[in-house]
This record gives sequence, structure tokens and C-alpha cells, in this order.
Amino acid sequence: MKINLSTKSITVIGFVVCVFFYGVGVYWSFEPDFLDIKQEVIQAAKTENVAPVVGYTTTTTLIKVAETLLDKPGGYLSNDALPPSVFLDNIPAWEFGVLEMVRDMALVMRKDFSRSQSQSLVNTHLKEAQPRFNINHKNWAMPSAESEYRKAISHLYAYRAALVSANSNDKAQFYARADNLRAYIEEVQKRLGSYSHRLSASVGREQVNTDLAGDKQAQQSSQGDLQQQIKTSWWLIDDVFYEARGASWALLQLLKAIEIDFDSVLANKNARISLQQIIRELEASQETLWSPMVLNGDGFGMLANHSLVMANYISRANAALIDLNELLSKG
Repeated sequence: MKINLSTKSITVIGFVVCVFFYGVGVYWSFEPDFLDIKQEVIQAAKTENVAPVVGYTTTTTLIKVAETLLDKPGGYLSNDALPPSVFLDNIPAWEFGVLEMVRDMALVMRKDFSRSQSQSLVNTHLKEAQPRFNINHKNWAMPSAESEYRKAISHLYAYRAALVSANSNDKAQFYARADNLRAYIEEVQKRLGSYSHRLSASVGREQVNTDLAGDKQAQQSSQGDLQQQIKTSWWLIDDVFYEARGASWALLQLLKAIEIDFDSVLANKNARISLQQIIRELEASQETLWSPMVLNGDGFGMLANHSLVMANYISRANAALIDLNELLSKG
């Protein structure tokens, strides 16, 4: 049977397909809501018929954040090669920000939270999970990023089960100590400092090179310019914004879990209020963006600069993290 399509019919079909892809793309670009950390823990403990122990909340939150990355509307989009996701860039940037925070937490859990001292053995489940989060986030085959992340999540489930296991041969530990929490905060500080710097660079500015400041004997491999022009490319402004927004979303969930698992440490250091202030700043960074695009006005210009607003919240959260780190370091 031969079907003849007129030029008008082809145009109409093409228009319908474009509208459909546009609608799907908009739906897939909605950012996930906040996780109800306490409810997630209650549900997980009820399903496994166990009583949560120290570390159970943080592990559960890391699992749920990673699963949100894969199971949100549209699934994981960063490595898709077909429309409409291939035309999207904001939500893949958001995914990468979330992934960076997942990687940081997985690393600290492997190096610090699960170990009592520097000479203790690495937990086997975390040893398998952490490297799998480090696969290139754009890999789509042999192996795909999603498949490796799923395997990593399965090992996190195994670690969580070992935390509450009665079997001493498969017993895992989570050490909620001030020095361990400081190790995580130091990782996060570097990440937030980078985001703040990149967001602020949405408006071009001259910057004095301070790479060797504060140390007379400091050296570097090659001589840098005394003055540097710092500016994020116009094409990358929205990507940096959404990457920082995704990282802030993930960090917000993880810090809420930290508040629960490290409750005694925070109370002993009188640092709970400091952590709550950080959480508040990160919550403010997740306010709805009403503009259809990320605007890049000058600092005091006619139009808003959404990157500078985001940089403000992240910088304030980072400053509060530095204060929290100092509190934890005191006896």
C-alpha cells in the first residue's frame, strides 16, 4: 500500500512532533523536590525491619539522592544521544552538580566515616561503590554511566544492611566523630568555593593573581600573569548556574542527614545552629526561577544577574561551613 503525503501534511506532522518534543523536554527539565529525609529513613527501616543506627540516615540519603538522579522524570539525561534530551542542557548540568556531591560523600564515607583510624581497613562495600560513581557521566555504552551508578547504589544498600547486621562477619561501621565531619566539610568547602568563583565570573572582571599569596617560599610550575581577566563564556552561564543549583540541592539533603547522624557531635560543640544556618542558605538557593532563562545582567545594571544571586547564597553557605569547621576543631 503506497501512502502519498503532501507538503502540508509533512509540515503538520513535523510541527506536531516538535511540539511533542518541546512538551516532553519542558517536563523533563523540572527539578525534583526536596527529600523528606526522616520519612525516607522510617520507610527504609520499616521495609528492612531494622532499627536505624548511626550512619543509617546518611547512607539512606546518599542512596536516595543517587536514585533521584537516575529515576526522576526522563531518567538520567546527561549521556542521551536522541531527542528531546539531546537538545537539553540545563537539567544535564543540574545532574552533574548532584553527581559531584554524590562523589564527594561516597569518597569521604570510604576514607573517613567508615574507618576508625588511618590504619583501619577500607569497607569492602564502599570500596566497590565509590569508584563506580567516578565513571565519565556522559558514557552511554560499555559500560553506561547509569549501569555503573546502579551498581554503586546496590553496594551502598549492602553497606547500609551491614550497618544494622547482627552478623559480626559482615558488620560495617559508621563513625560520627568531629574529625570525620571536618573531613567532609573540607571537601565541600572546596566544591562550593569553586562554584562561587565560577558564578561570580558571569560578569567579566580583572583579578589580581593571588596564587602564591601568604607564603614567601611558595612556587609554581610556570609563571602566571599578575592580572587575570576572569569571565565565564556567555554560552556556559546557564550550565554553571544549574550545575551549582544541582550541587546545592544534593548538599542540602546530605547536610540534613548529617544533622541527624552527628547530633551528639554538634551538640557537644554547640554547632547545631551553625549547620542549620547553612541549610537555610542552601534552601534559599532552591527558590523557583521565574525567568524563562538565566539572565546575565551587570552587577548594578537594569537586568538581574541570576548567577550573582546564586553565588551570594553559596558564598554565605561556604562562609558558614568555614565557621562550623573551626567550631569542630576546638576541644
